[in-house]
Amino acid sequence: MKISTKGRYGLTIMMELARRTGVGPVSLKSIAEKHQLSEHYLEQLMAPLRNSGLVKSIRGAYGGYTLARSAEEITTGEVIRVLEGPISPVDFTEEDDPAKRALWLRIRDSIADVIDTTTLQDMILFKDEGQHDNYMFYI
Repeated sequence: MKISTKGRYGLTIMMELARRTGVGPVSLKSIAEKHQLSEHYLEQLMAPLRNSGLVKSIRGAYGGYTLARSAEEITTGEVIRVLEGPISPVDFTEEDDPAKRALWLRIRDSIADVIDTTTLQDMILFKDEGQHDNYMFYI
């Protein structure tokens, strides 16, 4: 299973918002510049994140975005599902061999367990402790 740029950049946005909690609204321009990403592309990702209730937007000259809940309450699974859809390593049908189907379900459930128990706070603490220089998301 491979997470697309939507999921990876969405997690990048959410981690930046988590890291800057309490500082006030964060502009997409500042996130785009810091991570050398397209501001236009990040804008497209904000609509589903806002509609799902994960972020709040603040209008005005000093506006931007903030997390709708604390970083300890938002899981990476929520972010990925909003941007990528359901988590599944393969498309399978009821007609598939039961042994293979059981394997795919176990893989899906293992992935779900990891992303549903990893919060944004976990991600920024991992990054801030110097574990990695760049965000890399592989499942």
